[in-house]
Amino acid sequence: MNFELFLAKKIHFSKDKGDNRRVTPPVIRIAMAGIAIGLAVMIVSVAVVVGFKKEVRNKVIGFGSHIQLTNFDNNTSYETIPIAVNDSLREALTSTEGVRHIEVFATKPGIIKTNNDFQGIVLRGIGSDFDTTFFKKHLVEGEMLHIDSQTVSTDVLVSYRTANMLHLGYNDSFLAYFVNNGDVRPRKLRIAGIYNTGFSDYDKLFVICDIRQVRRINGWDDDMASGVGIFIDHYNHLDDITEELYFSLIDRKDRLGNTYYIRSIKELSPMIFNWLAVLDSNVVVILVLMILVSGFTMISGLLIIILERTNMIGILKTLGESNYSIRKVFLYVSFFLIVKGMFWGNVIGLGICFLQSHFKWIRLDPEIYYLDSVPIEISVLSFLIINIGSLSVSMLMMIAPSFLITKIEPARSIRFE
Repeated sequence: MNFELFLAKKIHFSKDKGDNRRVTPPVIRIAMAGIAIGLAVMIVSVAVVVGFKKEVRNKVIGFGSHIQLTNFDNNTSYETIPIAVNDSLREALTSTEGVRHIEVFATKPGIIKTNNDFQGIVLRGIGSDFDTTFFKKHLVEGEMLHIDSQTVSTDVLVSYRTANMLHLGYNDSFLAYFVNNGDVRPRKLRIAGIYNTGFSDYDKLFVICDIRQVRRINGWDDDMASGVGIFIDHYNHLDDITEELYFSLIDRKDRLGNTYYIRSIKELSPMIFNWLAVLDSNVVVILVLMILVSGFTMISGLLIIILERTNMIGILKTLGESNYSIRKVFLYVSFFLIVKGMFWGNVIGLGICFLQSHFKWIRLDPEIYYLDSVPIEISVLSFLIINIGSLSVSMLMMIAPSFLITKIEPARSIRFE
């Protein structure tokens, strides 16, 4: 039998409540509480940041796709120079490994005018190939657009924010005005549905319509579009697929002689993705602080336990036990305390995450955070890394205080009370 492990179990699991254990129970509780609170904070912090990044990222991608193929001569406005999209281009995009779906789109800036209000908007035209998953998820009233191949639809989707600002509702009609080559072109449109993503910067901007409306306003041919939205299977492969598409299409031109331009969503919305990247450094700071706080709490606890057991250490040394063997005993004791603290930390952390995920008690201001509640996303990998990392670092931090055992002299420690 492992003598060190046996003795550590006797020390840790002893039911003796005599005077010789007056100090240890409070010390154990404080040490375990430090570990539990630190681990719970780490689990919640990582779950919130990962969830927040995923939700915001998905909303940006929902409006703009993972990758966009546009005209190389386009500027940063929504008044675009079109490209011609043919079957050959579609085949080149869909045959690329990792590409899940493609869809054409067209944009046109304009103004909605009602009797009392007006609002600048961007008409975003979609075709029958449009993936409706994102907008169906955030549809609060009405229905999705039905793009008929025979007739041009006048139905549109507007955001709840825009509808509320202009005092419009489901099935209401309004006039929108657009400028093309100096001519003002009005269009009467009907609200078929109202969506609310909570992403205010985009909600107040985009009105979703039949792409043929934009083509008619701009005088484009049926194969022309502002660009092609490209969706991929895994976000982690975004940079690789963007680079592959860029080099595969760099020498190709459409029938109008236009050069294609490939950009990822990170290049299209750099401010948002740079902001999200900053959150990673915040998480690192939180994790380091919590591990240090928990570790120093355990160091204090171990030192007190060692001092309280000085008499026992002296007896063990007198009986011939080495410093290394005795240190292993107290490292085992530390391991038991850390694991017990981690158990309760997991219970608390996962409990908070579960409650927030299901009941959304902690709310956010969508105007600032783009979300109406604190999001939660727990992955098995991050959960395991937090637990394994916390246990490993905590045990490494226990090595230094265990050296105190080597300084204890048997002759003096046996008389220690």
